[in-house]
Amino acid sequence: MAAHRSIVETEKAVQSKLAGFQLQREQMAAVANIHRAAAVVRQHLENSVLRPWDLTWTGFVVLWVLWIWGETETRHVAEEAGMSKGTLTGVSRTLESRGLVVRSTHPHDGRRVLLALTADGERLMEQLFPAFNTEEAFVVARLTSEECLALADSLRSVVAQLEELGEERRMELLDGAPPAPRRSGRRPRT
Repeated sequence: MAAHRSIVETEKAVQSKLAGFQLQREQMAAVANIHRAAAVVRQHLENSVLRPWDLTWTGFVVLWVLWIWGETETRHVAEEAGMSKGTLTGVSRTLESRGLVVRSTHPHDGRRVLLALTADGERLMEQLFPAFNTEEAFVVARLTSEECLALADSLRSVVAQLEELGEERRMELLDGAPPAPRRSGRRPRT
């Protein structure tokens, strides 16, 4: 099993492995580093700020969405949080059992469910978020304020590309077919 590798070691290994391929290397590096940065930032924030509050990243993101938007239909919370409705169900039940969120039936459609923060959930976010933001500042401490804004703008452009053209591109790549259903890592026994 391989040990943890630094970003420099990883980049050198990738360059060596892919030397014979005709690739768009700058774009590959950008996407790879988006992924790597997101993973290490998430891990750092979970281990430093969220764990003392007994929160996972996913739980925090659900609380954040509800804190910012207020009472929201579950399908919209799942979409905003970047998770499936099934994952949201488990996370919201955990948060509800801790008294941080409350579920209610949609007033116009009994099949739909709304989520909202409780007063305890509001207080938790008001106490937690300043510490979370302090760690956000730590994470980007090597960047100037101007570099932070430039990075944010660049990442916003990546998001906009996919929001505006991603579905069209997916349809093109799959010849109009719907994407295959998501599967866990398990495969049926043969």
